[in-house]
Amino acid sequence: MPYKPRSDFLHIMNNRGFLQDCSDLEGLDERMKKETISAYIGFDATADSLHVGSLIQIMMLRWLQKTGHRPIALMGGGTTKIGDPSGKDQSRQLLTSEEIQQNIIGIRQVFDKYIKFGDGSSDAIQPNNAEWLENLNYVEFLRNYGRHFTINRMLSFDSVRLRLEREQPLTFLEFNYMLLQAYDFMELNKRFGCLLQMGGSDQWGNIVNGIDLTRRINKSEVYGVTTPLLTKADGSKMGKSADGAIWLNEDKLEAYHFWQFWRNTMDEDVVKFLKLFTELPVKECERLGKLQGSEINIAKQILATEVTSLAHGRDKANNAAETSKTVFAHGSSAKGLPTEYFSESELINGVTGAQLFTKSGLSNSGKDAKRLISEGGARIEGIVLNDAAKLFYADDMINGLKLSAGKKRHALVKIKD
Repeated sequence: MPYKPRSDFLHIMNNRGFLQDCSDLEGLDERMKKETISAYIGFDATADSLHVGSLIQIMMLRWLQKTGHRPIALMGGGTTKIGDPSGKDQSRQLLTSEEIQQNIIGIRQVFDKYIKFGDGSSDAIQPNNAEWLENLNYVEFLRNYGRHFTINRMLSFDSVRLRLEREQPLTFLEFNYMLLQAYDFMELNKRFGCLLQMGGSDQWGNIVNGIDLTRRINKSEVYGVTTPLLTKADGSKMGKSADGAIWLNEDKLEAYHFWQFWRNTMDEDVVKFLKLFTELPVKECERLGKLQGSEINIAKQILATEVTSLAHGRDKANNAAETSKTVFAHGSSAKGLPTEYFSESELINGVTGAQLFTKSGLSNSGKDAKRLISEGGARIEGIVLNDAAKLFYADDMINGLKLSAGKKRHALVKIKD
């Protein structure tokens, strides 16, 4: 019979579907029953927000804090300059120090919604690995730590092996990434007494390296935990939709569209997502997941509202739910829809239909808007828009125009008062 954790945190992780692998589940469980521990997850600053593909990790940090332990949200100011090869077919675009710092500021806005930072024993901290990585002496680093890593073993880890099997180039720059991540764990253990690294299943090799290095150098017993690779029932990745990334910062994706993403969850994913992304009791998640026929839509609405409440606040979640209800029940323009404003000067020569859909956020680019229109998925006031170049003027927007992308995404465009 598989071991069932008894510490609050690991019990919750196990019951809600977060646990994939653990380096020593019984040992970690005993430590977490007896003492407050610090645990970290690393986030590279490749964009100025995180998307829902990172939400399972953020929820782990939230549950860690709710059960009395200290979350460490490590910012990869240093490792972002290298690029993690895990799950990638090509090298990441290299960013400047200034771009990375701006991205860290944006990412902090996400964390502030989910975990509390401060000086208390369970208050979160947000160190930046640039503090110790950027001052490393390379020869000294290789001499002191490189001898603990074998190329044979590094080549066996999925992050490297799968990239090579696909015959995709893996630069020496990226090959160094797992050494630096291992060094991070050792440094966090030394500075903050961090005992646990958590991450997605694709990080297992990197985590094991960090455990080994920390044990060798710091003589400290540390642990690793991973979450399952999370995909939707249709096999697609979490965090992405046909229209782009589902961002967690509202300045990149309005609360209404965020709510709609969760409302559109496939039936087979409802119970899994309720357990992972809400704080509803497990029994309630299972009850909702068993609803059949049209009643499953009730569960999807609850899922959307609960997830949006954590990301954007209860009021915005309720407003999004009410707006959606009004739009679908009555086919009206609904005051709560995301609204984009044009100045009269912008409309002197008219704006194209493609520009309307791009500026409203219903399309990510002019190219996406033209594709949507050519496929018959764009409507203005319920009428299919067939010409991406059709011009719209101030007179057309006096009372506002309701734009629809497919059946489930809507926005308004208006003239500035």
